[in-house]
Amino acid sequence: VGSHGGELPTDWERPLAGRVAVVTGAARGIGAAIARTLARDGATVVVVDVPAAGDALARVANEVHGTALQLDVTADDAGARIAEHVAARHGRLDVMVHNAGITRDKLLANMTPDRWDPVLAVNVLAPLRITEALLEAGAFGPAPRVVGVASTSGIAGNRGQTNYGASKAGVIGMVRAWAGRLAEAGGTINAVAPGFIETDMTAKIPPVTRQVARRLSSLQQGGQPVDVAEAIAFLASPQAGGINGQVLRVCGQNLVGR
Repeated sequence: VGSHGGELPTDWERPLAGRVAVVTGAARGIGAAIARTLARDGATVVVVDVPAAGDALARVANEVHGTALQLDVTADDAGARIAEHVAARHGRLDVMVHNAGITRDKLLANMTPDRWDPVLAVNVLAPLRITEALLEAGAFGPAPRVVGVASTSGIAGNRGQTNYGASKAGVIGMVRAWAGRLAEAGGTINAVAPGFIETDMTAKIPPVTRQVARRLSSLQQGGQPVDVAEAIAFLASPQAGGINGQVLRVCGQNLVGR
């Protein structure tokens, strides 16, 4: 029973058993929560982050009984290195989660190229290039799942985040544009769009702004990394084969920039 490219899991407690997943930006926050949740669901997880986060990345890898791969996702060979790693260790890749992301907030009038370029490079160009490299290398197994992490800032915008919002709108555009290509490979590509999530990154936001974001949520609180991770785990699962080119908001009914 299931849609084309999808199926019901044989073990409902471990729907990702036997599948290999890669999570970028996995040393902390949402990325670490994604790795833990996918491992809980049975996946073998490869966690990826920059060398500077090596110690934290190793701790996450040990916790999920996976492997760590230190690399800069913006490097020209990032996709090739991921493909080589999973081929050598696991034979194939089933789930690719593009979670790595950065912010360089500033009012638009004061936003210089050094605030634009790295945000676009990490948040949208890296997922594009890595996914294309994996497809061209034939790294994916049957019924692959690709999941991007967008943001409600990419839907509604947000003051001081023109660069970030544009990059996350690019992630949304990517999953919609590439849905057909992934379908041809028997798989899917989707995105989640978190609202205000309590992480080390959002802790740098001014306290008043953080409190406003919490109160705008129907839950009257910020979201947790695990909220995003659970949504991604579903989109990565066999039973999500009928969902393709879609964006799932994880925001407590809140668009901060609205």
